Amino acid sequence: MVKRTWGAYFPIVSALLLFLSIAAFSDNLFTDVGQPSNSDPKFVVHGLFGLAWYVLLAIQANLVRTRNLKLHRKLGIATFVVAIGVTLSTLYIFAVIWNGWGNMAADVRANRLFLPGYAACLLLAWLRRGQPDWHKRLIFTGTFFMLGPVLSRAYDPLVVSWMGPLFPAFTARVDAVGFLAFHWGIWIGLFLSLALYDWKTLRRIHPVTSAGFVWFVLAWLIGILT
Repeated sequence: MVKRTWGAYFPIVSALLLFLSIAAFSDNLFTDVGQPSNSDPKFVVHGLFGLAWYVLLAIQANLVRTRNLKLHRKLGIATFVVAIGVTLSTLYIFAVIWNGWGNMAADVRANRLFLPGYAACLLLAWLRRGQPDWHKRLIFTGTFFMLGPVLSRAYDPLVVSWMGPLFPAFTARVDAVGFLAFHWGIWIGLFLSLALYDWKTLRRIHPVTSAGFVWFVLAWLIGILT
């Protein structure tokens, strides 16, 4: 019963991640399609790979949920190719926009360290595709690593866009605090939710979950202290 109750965890989380990504880049997709970044090839390619990743993540999680493993395996090849595209396009943006480690802010440094973490998780997920408990945790942990830009951009359309007009004075006073609560609350909350899923289904924390959170903390510490 416990496993059945938590069987929708990955479809629900993947749907949440897709929703956050669409909200974060809603200006590029819907409200400000004429902005310069929409005509910049490096951002267009990166954005398409990123959107494809979250769409495929949601589709794949639901295919497993509905036991359509044959189609899940077929789409797995496309998903892995998209993961390579996400990695290479992100690496290219880092190389072109930020000239050296010293020119990066702490969050950018952390995100640069998360990129090899994402790539390693997806490579290991491919190699362990016959071990579902490792495979799915590696994919979602790697995805969690890449959420920094999504969470940074999702705050305004999801919170400020309606809070500002309704409570302008209050929103102005708590904007910085609200952003930090939103950003860190969701990001850390996702790692904690995976740990809770582990405990409810395995009665222990899976090594991927614990190692992923350790790298999450270390990457931020390195980004802040260097």
